[in-house]
Amino acid sequence: MTISPIERAADTFAVELSRWRVDRGMTKKQLAARMGFDPSYVSHVEGRRHRPTEDFARRAEAVLGAGGAIWRCFQQYDELRHARAPGSAHRDPPVPEQWLPPGTGLIVEQEVAALSYQDGAYRCVIRRALYNAGTEPVTRYLVRVAVDRYPNDPELSNRYHRDRPLTFDELDLRAYCGDPPAREPMRWRKKHDRDAFKEVWLLFENDDGRFPLYPGERVAIEYGYTVGQEKWGQWFQRAVRVPTRKLTVRLDFPEKLDPHVWGVETSLSAEEAPLRTPLQRRTEDGRTHVEWTTDEPLLNARYRLEWRFRAQPTDAPAEPVPAPAPAEAAAPAGEPEPATTSAETPARASDRMSAAGIVQRGADLLHRAADPFGLPADAAAAEEVLTELRAALARVDQLHLFSKGVGLAAPQIGLPRSAAIVRPPDGAEPVVLLNPRVVDASAETDDQYEGCLSFFDVRGLVTRPLRIDVEHARADGSRSITSFEQGMARLVAHEIDHLEGRLYVDRMAADVPLVPVEEYRETGRPWHY
Repeated sequence: MTISPIERAADTFAVELSRWRVDRGMTKKQLAARMGFDPSYVSHVEGRRHRPTEDFARRAEAVLGAGGAIWRCFQQYDELRHARAPGSAHRDPPVPEQWLPPGTGLIVEQEVAALSYQDGAYRCVIRRALYNAGTEPVTRYLVRVAVDRYPNDPELSNRYHRDRPLTFDELDLRAYCGDPPAREPMRWRKKHDRDAFKEVWLLFENDDGRFPLYPGERVAIEYGYTVGQEKWGQWFQRAVRVPTRKLTVRLDFPEKLDPHVWGVETSLSAEEAPLRTPLQRRTEDGRTHVEWTTDEPLLNARYRLEWRFRAQPTDAPAEPVPAPAPAEAAAPAGEPEPATTSAETPARASDRMSAAGIVQRGADLLHRAADPFGLPADAAAAEEVLTELRAALARVDQLHLFSKGVGLAAPQIGLPRSAAIVRPPDGAEPVVLLNPRVVDASAETDDQYEGCLSFFDVRGLVTRPLRIDVEHARADGSRSITSFEQGMARLVAHEIDHLEGRLYVDRMAADVPLVPVEEYRETGRPWHY
């Protein structure tokens, strides 16, 4: 049977769609949900039972971020399809440098998201310069605000917010279109009103009339709202849901709180990792200002700044402690997804470690083997990971006295690479481990209680060899074998377990319970040998 050029082009589109979907690690159902289609429709397009439409192709390109590959396949099919209809007019719609997201022709040419803390409350102000690259006038703009006190414990968080719901009255949401003196207030209309989640339409209208954003026009909109510190965690996330040319995030805190700030980013194709460019910090008139900017952020990427106040706030009964969401939790529609731990509840040890950037138990990353470095080619990448590990250790050092020594593996800070740093109990120079593996271990073992920064609320009794021999790599690609004994053997074995996707609880006997840290009596004391 002869296949026509149109059928061949449609098949090529289906193959390219499937390839990018699999490459992004998405099921057909997940892709359909992000595109706004029924899952069966995606299956039919990939199975050649349905031909692709322009709308489908645009949405697939936007969600999968295929760099134009899916769109080019559609254009080839579309040209052939229209060539069969003599005299039919065909016009390629304008396509911006970044692909249009589902259901909109809007582009954010610049976003400036500012968050300030003063007198026990956070004020968020978002300003976006919009360009209508579509073919229809824009009459409304979706805004979402969400809070989550305990993102790692949905049941507890739901209970908390049922008792303390976020309200529109406290948000004091106000929005404007344009610049002074021609700035117009914007009406807004509720879309969803839930205990911890608000969604509203900002309307391009007010009591004096309507002012739609027509195709080819530009305008700036600005909206702001307030959330008390009891509902806002110490982190501020921006999710890129509309093609964005430039994103700037600004934090403004009282200098007296001595804020320490860091940041992470995630995308559809990458695990959580440190921000690629550094934060800029300055102090002026008793305020600490932190700013971070990125050009051409990826569609569906998420950027999160986190912080802790090293000095106790004087205007609150207790310092609010953040509980950041796991890397796979998405911020809704480009809005911050704040979370805090109750000011009335003592901060858990795991909350403090999470606030310092340590990935917590339950995250998929802690159960996967880390990717080895190809040395010496990956030497620069390895050094970057080690730099991040040293910075993270410096943060946790301010939270706990590690009398038994301490170690940290790259997956614990969101980096799926085979690197770890271990600091001996005597405080000597830390040991760097790249691509390590245990090649020999003594038959003699002992039992000691271990803790883990990824679930620091408990301690567990673990059997380990008293000596291990570890082969590990140097940056130049050479390898060596180092022997570790007693406490260092335990610390190193613990971190190698992390790099192999294993936690110490996996080595515990089934009938041995974990001990809450409040009941553990050996805190601050070295192991006994």
